[in-house]
Amino acid sequence: MDILGISAFYHDSAAALIRDGEIVAAAQEERFTRVKHDHRFPVQAVRYCLAEGGVRPDGLDAVAFYDKPITKFARILETYMATAPRGLRQFVMAMPLWMKQKLFIPVEIERALLGCGIRMPPKLYFPEHHESHAASAFYPSPFPRAAILTLDGVGEWATSTIGRGDGHRIEISHDLRFPHSLGLLYSAFTYFTGFRVNSGEYKLMGLAPYGEPRYVDRIYEHLLDLREDGSFRLNQRYFGYLDGLTMTNARFAELFDGPARPPESEITRREMDLARSIQEVTEEIVLRMARHAHAETGEDRLVMAGGVALNCVANGRLLREGPFKEIWIQPAAGDAGGALGAALLAWHHVLGNPREADGVHDRMRGSYLGPAFPDDEVAAWLTDRGYPAHRLEGPAWADTLARLIDEQNVIGLVQGRMEFGPRALGGRSIVGDARSPKMQSVMNLKIKYRESFRPFAPSCLAERASDYFDLDAESPYMLLVADVRPERRKAAGASDSIKDRIHQERSDIPAITHVDYSARVQTVSAERNGRYYDLIRAFEARTGCGVIINTSYNVRGEPIVCTPEDAYRCFMRTEMDVLALGSHILYKTEQPAWTEPRDWRQDYVLD
Repeated sequence: MDILGISAFYHDSAAALIRDGEIVAAAQEERFTRVKHDHRFPVQAVRYCLAEGGVRPDGLDAVAFYDKPITKFARILETYMATAPRGLRQFVMAMPLWMKQKLFIPVEIERALLGCGIRMPPKLYFPEHHESHAASAFYPSPFPRAAILTLDGVGEWATSTIGRGDGHRIEISHDLRFPHSLGLLYSAFTYFTGFRVNSGEYKLMGLAPYGEPRYVDRIYEHLLDLREDGSFRLNQRYFGYLDGLTMTNARFAELFDGPARPPESEITRREMDLARSIQEVTEEIVLRMARHAHAETGEDRLVMAGGVALNCVANGRLLREGPFKEIWIQPAAGDAGGALGAALLAWHHVLGNPREADGVHDRMRGSYLGPAFPDDEVAAWLTDRGYPAHRLEGPAWADTLARLIDEQNVIGLVQGRMEFGPRALGGRSIVGDARSPKMQSVMNLKIKYRESFRPFAPSCLAERASDYFDLDAESPYMLLVADVRPERRKAAGASDSIKDRIHQERSDIPAITHVDYSARVQTVSAERNGRYYDLIRAFEARTGCGVIINTSYNVRGEPIVCTPEDAYRCFMRTEMDVLALGSHILYKTEQPAWTEPRDWRQDYVLD
């Protein structure tokens, strides 16, 4: 039985295909359209998933959409009526898209399927938004039973939920409702500090260690009435998302010492302190909700999804300080993962099909669920384009790349299937030497073209993780932050300058050590990561270091690359030194001159 899951029309639209409960394919639309966080109906992602699964014209059995559009529409109308006439402009802007598309999801689905040569199936399911998140967290997890915590901006009405999964059943028992939302609170500070909502939240998290929590008391006193169980109420006098076009208003600006920072302007001590303050508040809310989930469900294991579950600093603290023995987080925790969750919910919960979980292995296949490009296909493409390359097989591939990293080259890596979710995990990554004190600045400014304060993540051999980090659990999807071990740290001088602090050498793996001695860790295993593991093992054999830098293969404002064409274009636009397309190694110095008729950076909206 083939079930297609779809998420669309808010941000990060995606499609996923499951067959008899097994995940066949999943991908975000942005990877094909090259529009970051593309919210449009995922026509190309649907086409890919159906092709990957070899679905016949009459072979699709059901479609599951990740939320209930009518219920969401009712919430929006009720909100507009409650705030009228102040929200009139927002109402007028929103209604055309609802009238044209969002209220007619079955028509959109049928049109997309017909475009792929597939007949509309007889069954169409519309689970609630947070049910889809809960399903995406529980069903692929290793746990036979677990507590469930979902946190995001808003679905239909729910903004956070607590539930429990047992076997093939999910039950949501508690919810926090709009307009009281941890996701929207964090996004309000994202907006106010000059970053883009639904895109720049991870920047706010990365900026937090540079600041001090001097606004925490002000947040609790004026913005937030927080209860012991993690529920809260937001004081809407300070926010603009109910009746305006911005997340915050003039009262918010007065409370936090002036107007919002203009995007791309200098980051001041105020923005650093705001980031640190809201991060600490967020962590406290997550911890309280998790403790309440533990008390209510009696479970020792927790699964998480929703956009806030991508806050890996909060996740790391929850693992260290929380009541659960183990936690598992859906790698595509945001709206994209809702497509997968909706399909799995239909298969297990609605249709009653059993589920197997061994307590150890998850069902995400390393999150490598997107397209792959065989070596022979890549070879033909390279020949057709006239791009010089060297083909390496077996151990020579890993040994050569390990040597190149040791020689301080920056390498673009396209290996196997593309990742599903926001993290590059070795399938579509840019890698470099974590031992280099200069590599963070080099990669930020010459490769990624982004703010220099933003940290890079380490990929570490799973069996060596505890040698480098205070981490006693696997982190295969780069969703946990852990501290660099004390014996590896180096003292850094005090400074109020971001630039000065970036260049300080804080450990013997300085390129991935954040200003607070933390790192967002990916643990890499032979079983899950294959050739990527071989590369890091070869690097360790050569240098004695089992850690390399791993960042997503893209530039600022661009989605992660998908195809060899995407990868080559990004390679030539930046100062990367080497591109590894499967078994083919391309050196920048050997490539033909690269020219474009216009400045390509104009194509990307800054995040």
